[in-house]
Amino acid sequence: MDFATILGVLLGVGLVGGAIVIQGNQLGTDPLVFFELISIMIVMGGTLAATAISFPLKEVMRLWTILRAVFKGGSVDLGNLVDEIVDMASVARRGPKELENAMGRTRDYFLRDGIQMVVDGYAVEEIRDILNTRVEYREERERAEAGLFKAMGRFSPAFGMIGTLIGLVYMLKGMSAAGGEDMAANVGNGMATALITTFYGALLANLFFLPMAEKLTSQISHKSTIQNMVTEGVCLLAMKKHPLIVREKINSFIPPREWKHMEVGGV
Repeated sequence: MDFATILGVLLGVGLVGGAIVIQGNQLGTDPLVFFELISIMIVMGGTLAATAISFPLKEVMRLWTILRAVFKGGSVDLGNLVDEIVDMASVARRGPKELENAMGRTRDYFLRDGIQMVVDGYAVEEIRDILNTRVEYREERERAEAGLFKAMGRFSPAFGMIGTLIGLVYMLKGMSAAGGEDMAANVGNGMATALITTFYGALLANLFFLPMAEKLTSQISHKSTIQNMVTEGVCLLAMKKHPLIVREKINSFIPPREWKHMEVGGV
């Protein structure tokens, strides 16, 4: 699980909700005035409808799956992956049969596919081209998923404003049928209800949809770094480079503080 995402959501909801409760207690107003079913219907319904118009239905139907990916996060340790590739480099120098036998120890599917190409005798440039193509089109698919949340982040404030305009229209119409103190009360209640819809739109966009789109973009970049590192490592395996060269080459893909160094007495 991505605890940063969970912590961020809980912190954001907690602080906003806490501020509403504290302010309501200070003014003697029930915080439940911020719960407005009609406003939720306008913002969420309108946002989902606009998203369905903008994207293929099969992508919209995957919203829940994409949302789970945001909270799941990534668990690949780059340092350990470097060690795994270097270990495979030692095996690859002994021949394709030994490499094939050792392939089962690999947990990363992308690395396993690359090693299988080495075992099958693919040329280095063929391996690089195939793996780079996979990275490119994975990025394209996942950026489309991030774009879905970005679109929802754009749509929700707009529908919040639409809800506000609807509330203002009813408020102004109601004013013509009331007078004196009744008119002032209607204006206050109507304006409060209208503004709640704008609040929902802004909150959903800036606490959920846009941050989740940024999280997905960050995950895409991290996956690409991993897969580009694996691609380079697999090509070095195919060339039967010495493990020392493999380690130093793929160390370039990770921050210096995470660099892995050959142990004394290593191969």
